[in-house]
Parts: sequence; C-alpha cells; structure tokens
Amino acid sequence: MDIEILEDLGLTKSEIKIYVVLLESGVSSAGEILRKSKLQNSVVHRALNSLIEKGIVGFILKGKKKVYKATEPEHFFDFIEEKKRNFEKILPELKEKQSSEKEKNEAEVYAGIKGIKEVYNKILNSQGKEYNSFGGGKRVTYEVMGETWWENLHTKRISKGIKSRQVFDESIRKFGETLNKRKLTKIKFLSQDFEQLTETVIFGEYVAIVIFTENPYALLIKDKIVADSYRKNFELLWKKARD
Repeated sequence: MDIEILEDLGLTKSEIKIYVVLLESGVSSAGEILRKSKLQNSVVHRALNSLIEKGIVGFILKGKKKVYKATEPEHFFDFIEEKKRNFEKILPELKEKQSSEKEKNEAEVYAGIKGIKEVYNKILNSQGKEYNSFGGGKRVTYEVMGETWWENLHTKRISKGIKSRQVFDESIRKFGETLNKRKLTKIKFLSQDFEQLTETVIFGEYVAIVIFTENPYALLIKDKIVADSYRKNFELLWKKARD
C-alpha cells in the first residue's frame, strides 16, 4: 500500500501503522496494538489520541478497559472535506495578503521525489498553451518515478485539455508509443544516445529542469524570455526527431 497518500492527508507513519493494525484486527486493546505495531508505548498512546481527535479511530469501554476500533476507510472522505472547509475559512484572508503587483520572474529549487511531483503539478496548474518536454530515458521513466506516475501525470494534463509535444529517446519507445495513442499527445524520438537523467519541460512562462540522479531535484524557472528561448531549442529537436 502506498502510505504516502495517507501521509499527504496529514497522518504520521505511526498513525498509519496503528490504523492499518486496527483495520486488520478489528478491535484491539492498547496492549495488543503495542505488540502488533512494535512501536514504543508512548508513541502508541500519542498516536491513538491523535487518531481519535481526527475521528479516524474510536474506542469503547469494556469494564475499565478501552478497546479501539478503526472507522470505515470511507470516513477519510469526511476527513478530507473537513480539511477543505477549514482551508476555505482562511482563503479570503490569504487572498488579501496576496500581492496585487505584477509577478516577478523567479527561480526555485525543489528537492526529492515529493519536490519533483510538486513541480509538475505547479506547471500543469499554470497558464500555457502547449506542454513541451525533452530528455529523460529508461531509468527516469521506469525506475525513478515509475511508468504509472507518468501515465497519471498525462491523464491529468489531458483532463485539463492541454496539448503536448514531447521528444523521447529510443530506450523508451514502447512507453512513448503507448502514450502517443492518447488524445492531445504527440511523441517523437531521437536515438538512444539522447538518453539522459534530466528532463526539461516548457509550459507557458515556466521552464522546469528536472534532475533524476540519486538525490533528485528540480529547478523551476518562471521567466517568459527564458521559456521562449528553451522553446526554440525544443523546436530544433522536434524537427530532428522522427515518429
């Protein structure tokens, strides 16, 4: 199970472990949870209290003894909606604080896989007419991010009605040809010599240079002049690439 999804909802690793233990066992005492989770006593009690406050775990009294039970997984939808409602309360204040001045050019560095995911999400949520990219390769596609993640990224792109043109190398032709069958998508290929551990994405005023090394990171640049310059480079590659 991908626990990162539950972490993104605000649960700690300890809370996730205890929640899963309770799902599997039904009803458990604190002692049973302690034994099955192999967590420290103080960690278990702190996590249980937090899960109860979030409404994700409940308890009943059997005599003087508490036994705990996980709520139905569907309860997370209520949990998410509550977070959304709470955020909506402060949204007007945040908008007021937002500068009305023209946005300045900027460059930001994002570290790690989570940081890279944030870069791609930020790009797709910005204004642009066409998603262009070049670079990457077998390791980037299949090992670092995973084929499913790339497929989901482009599902999101397509759902937003964003066209794409991308230049891959021959090492990922199979994946490229599968992606090429989807609407709003056009892939071309260069020789395998073009394979690399970086991908460059140009969209609107943004350029993302993503480095998929052992400690991956990304540079996100917001600058129309820079974006237009990289777009020219992309067009040169596009002309040289083949179907």
